[in-house]
Amino acid sequence: MRLEPSCTWSGRWPLERVLFALAGTMTLVSVALALAVSSWFLALTAFVGINQWLYVLTGACPASLIVERAFARRSAYRGAR
Repeated sequence: MRLEPSCTWSGRWPLERVLFALAGTMTLVSVALALAVSSWFLALTAFVGINQWLYVLTGACPASLIVERAFARRSAYRGAR
């Protein structure tokens, strides 16, 4: 079964795209803080990676739940969740 995108481009990003942008931003911020302030900020990078794996394995992570509820974002694929 092939999953097709359930929406066309309407100017609103689907959940997966928002999560990808959020994870990339947090990773870059944590690396910059690790270089400028303390290497302990790399723990934030690890936290982002753990949350990405949670999403892959379960279909949800804390960030996905917040984005879905607060910004009314849905998955780009039919039948997902």
